[in-house]
Amino acid sequence: MRRISKLLLAGPLVAALLVGCSLLPEKIDETQGWSVQQLYSEAKDSMSSGNYKTAIEYLDKIQARYPFGRYAQQAQIDTIYCQYKDNEPDAAIAAADRFIKANPRHPYVDYAYYMKGLANFNRSNSLLERLAPTDRDKTDTNTARQAYSDFAELARKFPDSKYAEDARQRMLFLHNSLAAYEVNVADFYMRRGAYVAALNRATYVLKTYSRTPAAEDALSIMTQAYIKMGMPQLANDSLRVLERNYPQSPELPKLNALLKGTG
Repeated sequence: MRRISKLLLAGPLVAALLVGCSLLPEKIDETQGWSVQQLYSEAKDSMSSGNYKTAIEYLDKIQARYPFGRYAQQAQIDTIYCQYKDNEPDAAIAAADRFIKANPRHPYVDYAYYMKGLANFNRSNSLLERLAPTDRDKTDTNTARQAYSDFAELARKFPDSKYAEDARQRMLFLHNSLAAYEVNVADFYMRRGAYVAALNRATYVLKTYSRTPAAEDALSIMTQAYIKMGMPQLANDSLRVLERNYPQSPELPKLNALLKGTG
């Protein structure tokens, strides 16, 4: 009975404590009452010191409290950059898309297009550095292809943009790298004896990336695949194309010897 009475007494006490806790003031936002200029100044200082998460918090406050005017638009642009620098490519791309949709004629909208491409370009670096990972046929090259598409859109819509030339150079790099990747996959299949798969990859390179340095290697692999598959006439045809377009190819002596050995 005494225990029950103690519990009954404790009930009002706990309730009082809970009410007391609910009356405690919430965490004070020290930026309350700040002007848009002060918020932006703090955001810029955080960006300059590399504290991008804090900068994003200030930029978000600008957009929430002052949604109209040049500071809001600048905050949107800076958010793209901060998300990119904070290694949040998806967030950076989403921010860029929002800015493009809301401000299609803004004088800096080309920057948003450029940052989309840059975000995809940088996260495709693992592919471009290795070119052909262990499980070559399952590697996702969509990010590199999307970066190429992003840069192409910028170059097409804003050919005179100060970012256009860099975009075109990155497109060239991506194009050549994707071609080299496909050749490495074809070579991988050749070494495993999967000659049809190697031939298909080499053919794809010649159709899609015919003006890249990888085309020379694709022709060599195509010739080897035809030889291994017992198709000397087709092998001879591809070898002639290789000789005509790349007369200095170091693969020619080996291929000629292989082809003669089938005769």
